[in-house]
Amino acid sequence: MATVQLKSDFIFDLLKRFLQTDEGIAVKNKVNLVYQFNLAPEKIGKDEVSYTIDLKKGEVIKGPYEGGKPDTTFTLKDEDFVKLADGKLSPQIAFMRGALKIKGSLSAAQKFTPDIFPKRPKL
Repeated sequence: MATVQLKSDFIFDLLKRFLQTDEGIAVKNKVNLVYQFNLAPEKIGKDEVSYTIDLKKGEVIKGPYEGGKPDTTFTLKDEDFVKLADGKLSPQIAFMRGALKIKGSLSAAQKFTPDIFPKRPKL
């Protein structure tokens, strides 16, 4: 299978750097959960790429979580993830529309808000 390039790769790189800052460390300490994202380039369930955001250790890893089960797994399209990270799409609305699938703890899912992401520079 060919390597899939996602629009959201840039956001995960930013988040990885953000979690090393004082503000990022504060977010990590506040949330203290592990999230896995399964992102589909076009259609959920097809050619998904996984990312793990470990807010217990302050790490962002390309690939599925390997330390057991993540607290919550989110599955959505790449373009919807970008909108979610930019605050242009509400996680609750995405879930109600079926654009966001959640597996695992719903209380942990509710702690994952767009505030976790650093603000992206305007291009």
